[in-house]
Amino acid sequence: MPRPLRALRSCLDFLYVVAGVLAAMCLVAILTLIVLQMLARWTGEVFPGAPDYAGYCMAAASFLAFANALNRGNHIRVSILLNAVGTGIRRAIETWCFAIGSAVAWYFVYYAQKFVYFSWKINEISQGQDRTALWIPQSLMLVGAVLLAVALTDHLIHLIVTGRHRIRRDLVDRGFGE
Repeated sequence: MPRPLRALRSCLDFLYVVAGVLAAMCLVAILTLIVLQMLARWTGEVFPGAPDYAGYCMAAASFLAFANALNRGNHIRVSILLNAVGTGIRRAIETWCFAIGSAVAWYFVYYAQKFVYFSWKINEISQGQDRTALWIPQSLMLVGAVLLAVALTDHLIHLIVTGRHRIRRDLVDRGFGE
């Protein structure tokens, strides 16, 4: 593989892992917010906006984890058909699936960025007690959606060029039914 492509591959793989780490940090933030809200209730204090912040972290965690989960084979794939057909048909089906997935992901990114821009433009704020500018948590969703679209396109191009995708599953993650 040429050096610029190796650098691009390393950069993309690094981005996918960083997104996964950020998603994990969002989950820790959710736990922290819930514990702080519980402590506030027990002490008679009020923690305004805690449920809203937890919701923002949940959306961010979901979208930021998509690309990393795809690369680790943690998305649901129905492989019964793929295992029953030959290599050529399998490659055609996987190419079609990655092409459709990429198109849908980029379509979502297009409208999500318009959504975030509109929220920023009209200075939309949450209706909860936190009064957060909504473009901030929406931006994290958009970043995760862009990374998923890039990952799907990355797998599609790799599949077209080499004949195989880059999804790798750890043996530990595999179920007994596969």
